[in-house]
Amino acid sequence: MMILVAGPYRSGTGDDPAKLAANVAAMHEAALPLFRAGHVPVTGEDLALPLVALAGSTRVGDEVFDEIFHPIAERLLEYCDAVLRIGGPSAGADEMVAKASAAGKIIYRSVAEVPPVQPFSAA
Repeated sequence: MMILVAGPYRSGTGDDPAKLAANVAAMHEAALPLFRAGHVPVTGEDLALPLVALAGSTRVGDEVFDEIFHPIAERLLEYCDAVLRIGGPSAGADEMVAKASAAGKIIYRSVAEVPPVQPFSAA
C-alpha cells in the first residue's frame, strides 16, 4: 500500500525550525518500518517543502507556503491507500484523516496496526 504518514508539522512549534525538523523526523521514523513491512510510505512535507522553497517562500505560513503546503498533501492523498496518523494535535493531519476516511481509505493510528505485505507467490 501507499501510506500517507500524517502528523504535526507546525502545531505547537511556534514555527521554530528545530521543532519543525523534529516533527518531520518523527514522520520519517514512522515511515521506515512501513517501508520495511513492504509498503510505500509518503509524507506531504517531503513533497511540499522543496517546492515551497523553490517557489520563493520566505517563512513558514506565508502566502507561497500556504499555496503549496496543504494542497500538495490533499493531492497526494488521492493516490494513497491508507493514512497513518501519528503524533499529537494537528489540524492538518486531522484533516487528512477526515478526507481519507470520507474516501473510504484505511486509517491506522500506530505502526503496529499496519499489516506487513504478504510475499508474492506465483502459483
